[in-house]
Amino acid sequence: MQDKIDSILKYALEKLDAISLADDCQKLRVELLGKSGKVTELFRYIKEVDADQKQKVGQMLNSLKTKLDEMINAKETFLRQEELNKQILSAKKIDITLPTNAKTGSLHPRTIIQKQIEDVFVSMGFVVEDGSEIETEYNNFTAVNVPENHPARDMQDTFWLDNGQVLKTHTSASQNRILKKYNPPIRAIFPGRCFRNENIDASHENTFFQLEGVIVDKDVSVGNLIYFMKEMLSKIFKKEIEVRLRPGFFPFTEPSFEMDIRCPFCDGKGCSICKNSGWIELCPCGIIHPQVLRNGGIDPEKYSGCAFGLGLDRMTMISAGIDDIRELNSGNLKLLKQFKLDL
Repeated sequence: MQDKIDSILKYALEKLDAISLADDCQKLRVELLGKSGKVTELFRYIKEVDADQKQKVGQMLNSLKTKLDEMINAKETFLRQEELNKQILSAKKIDITLPTNAKTGSLHPRTIIQKQIEDVFVSMGFVVEDGSEIETEYNNFTAVNVPENHPARDMQDTFWLDNGQVLKTHTSASQNRILKKYNPPIRAIFPGRCFRNENIDASHENTFFQLEGVIVDKDVSVGNLIYFMKEMLSKIFKKEIEVRLRPGFFPFTEPSFEMDIRCPFCDGKGCSICKNSGWIELCPCGIIHPQVLRNGGIDPEKYSGCAFGLGLDRMTMISAGIDDIRELNSGNLKLLKQFKLDL
């Protein structure tokens, strides 16, 4: 009996090895385990076996039957999966790593401007830092020389959270973190979204985007500030840009300036973009206040620095000719997708 069992097992293995179609597994199952199958025939010989051997032979045949059933099932499952894979591969292929069709979406014009500005500053040795949108009161106000009850806080009425933190009102809230993170010399920019409790109109939003930068080193002067800003603006507008400084006030810089640029669209002759003045107010800036350096762990007797801010929304509006800041957050795809900002 053992020889017959071994013979059937060998036969089954050879047949399974040769089968390439899943349906043929079912045919082999009938041949071996069907009513007239080879294994079924062996069960009929049990009655001819000695009484003391019948139980043992029956166990051997049941074991063979179970083993053959498992082997056939495994082979059939494997072949059916292969057939399914072939069907999938023969179908139309879709490469999900390919770029999407340009018609399905486009970069927001503000994102385009931000990427362009970041690339220019990185080429000049700046690092790009991400700032948190939720800040401590200390970082947002006190660290940048706006202590409690300072009137400048009224200009930045903001959204307070239950835990005493705030939605940052300006990118300057990241200054203290940056000054503590890097040792001078420091060149860093940090774009981000800001929030203020504003009355919304064509030029004011309660959610807007800024980009701020700091330079800290020995003997930093206003000349360094002018150089970096002119270099950035000239590369963005792809032409030489003339700038001028006007006195301004910001608690975290001293002296403080408003930097204007001669309108790159009319060359200072006057147009709708510059409101016929020939100049565009663009960039608040100045020499970092000594107290702000101290708050950041930097000795103002050894180092000085300059800081500058840039309204990404304003820059986008100027570049794309958008006259209402609300459009930038409107989700109006028909309006936004038309701006390629090829300056």
